[in-house]
Amino acid sequence: MTGLVEQARAGLAELADPVAAEQMRAYMKSPMPFRGVPKPARDRLLRVLVAEHPPADADALRAAVTALWTGARYREERYLALSLTSHRRYERLLDLTWLPVWRKWIVEGAWWDFTDEIANRRIGPLLRAHPAELLPTLRAWAVDADRWLRRTSIICQLGSRGDIDLDLLTATIEANVDDPDFFLRKAIGWALRQHAKTDPDWVREFVAQHPGLSPLSRKEALKHVG
Repeated sequence: MTGLVEQARAGLAELADPVAAEQMRAYMKSPMPFRGVPKPARDRLLRVLVAEHPPADADALRAAVTALWTGARYREERYLALSLTSHRRYERLLDLTWLPVWRKWIVEGAWWDFTDEIANRRIGPLLRAHPAELLPTLRAWAVDADRWLRRTSIICQLGSRGDIDLDLLTATIEANVDDPDFFLRKAIGWALRQHAKTDPDWVREFVAQHPGLSPLSRKEALKHVG
């Protein structure tokens, strides 16, 4: 998939906007530079890449996105790698064998933009499709030294609605309730706020029974339920 990777990088270079690049880098607080290519333009480039260099199978897709991610000099290359895996043509290829890829990208990406996309649109669907296989991994991630794996374990059920595993949600929150990290406290509040849309009484009771929740987590959790 050399052609796809080369065209992706060339396409981003052609679309580059140095002024926007600095603004995007400052907003994201990113040590990796940006090209300054917004999402709509990246989406158009993605359509061209898929049309002209379609990965033939899961191995070809994995090779292409791995090359884009690993060799990235600009953040948009990694965004494109993620977008390729969520393209409607390839979503069906994302089985449990991709879990090591997601783990690697979460740890290496080490920021909320990568983590939240992977947690919600990759790990979440895998968990709903293969709960027995994924539960031990997510419980382990909840106590991992890496805060982004822990954040993933907390927020990966944002799209689960009535199918949420409350035991898992409880376990991942309780494992991190005392951590002072902003991104973990925000994740706890976000996960609870999302579940409150389905079961506000459960969230009120959970908050009442966990006085150790940080003010940030508590505020986020009860934002729409009081």
